[in-house]
Amino acid sequence: METRRSRERGVTIEDVARAAGVSRQTVSNALNAPFRLKPETLEKVTALIEEMGYRPDQSARSLRSGTRRIIAYTTTEDDPANPNPLMGGFLEALVAAAGEVGYRILLVRPRPGQDQAQAIEEVIAARTADGFMIADVLHDDPRVIHLSERGFPFAAFGKIDPGRPQSWVDVDTVQAMIDLVGLLAARGHRRIAFLGQAAGLPWMDDRLEGFRAGVRRFGLSTSAALEITAPSDDPAEITEAVRRLLRGNRPSAVVADGDWLAMGAYMAARQEGLTVGADLAVTGFNDLPVTAFLQPALTTVRLPLRRIADALVSRLLQIIDTGAAPQAGLLLPGELVIRDSIGG
Repeated sequence: METRRSRERGVTIEDVARAAGVSRQTVSNALNAPFRLKPETLEKVTALIEEMGYRPDQSARSLRSGTRRIIAYTTTEDDPANPNPLMGGFLEALVAAAGEVGYRILLVRPRPGQDQAQAIEEVIAARTADGFMIADVLHDDPRVIHLSERGFPFAAFGKIDPGRPQSWVDVDTVQAMIDLVGLLAARGHRRIAFLGQAAGLPWMDDRLEGFRAGVRRFGLSTSAALEITAPSDDPAEITEAVRRLLRGNRPSAVVADGDWLAMGAYMAARQEGLTVGADLAVTGFNDLPVTAFLQPALTTVRLPLRRIADALVSRLLQIIDTGAAPQAGLLLPGELVIRDSIGG
């Protein structure tokens, strides 16, 4: 346990190693390369680091290792009055995960007239960061292409195309949607509609793929009429699209590929005189904070953002430390959050 004397002279890495009964290198690995340690060893050493108040000399470590202990994270423009809560949550998880291993996050956004590749190249040329973290990965993503061609360490929240470094972590969206359809089928729903956004975004395409796979697996109707695309992000247009669906041979459940669209289904049901949870089951995806306050609360899928961030930081540090990217990406399960919007 830390004493007044140890606080006055400063706790050293040797002090921590001695208290933990491990080598100095093991303590160093806990700080710089946690993937090298067994989980129980990492937990024991990190607990003692915190308890004893050990703080490594960052400037000396940077001189010895040639690293800045900074991870650059590319961000896109967002509306301050209506920010993306999901990606805000991911950034918070990323900052926490990086901080626990002694790294800081540098936000990078293109200046006027720049593209993403140019903004990334500025950071690389200035040696400002040791590696990049990217999110919302698209097919043929220019950030992935540039970082791959430069051979610069990076990790990605979102699947990367084959032929590129597989340093990615993502949610198993397909399986999460299969699970949602299975949950509804188990409660007797046979005619289920999918409410989605325009195709083109990989994660949205995966959600539609998962819905279709679930429909096949559980022997439900595969009528194309049960797949509708929201015409825009406008709430009135989303609501009207769902109302048209509900006026015909209406489904007993609507699976939305996002919580925002699910709220449009709530509005449409209300305007058609239907009660969500009784007359119509509705599910969403992402578990935005507002979903727990809807009446009834929304059944949805929560993304394990902290687990994703931890895995990404560990993978990136492995690349920085060894120069070798993982041979395969990592899929983590989504967390089904069951609430009253699907009835009892």
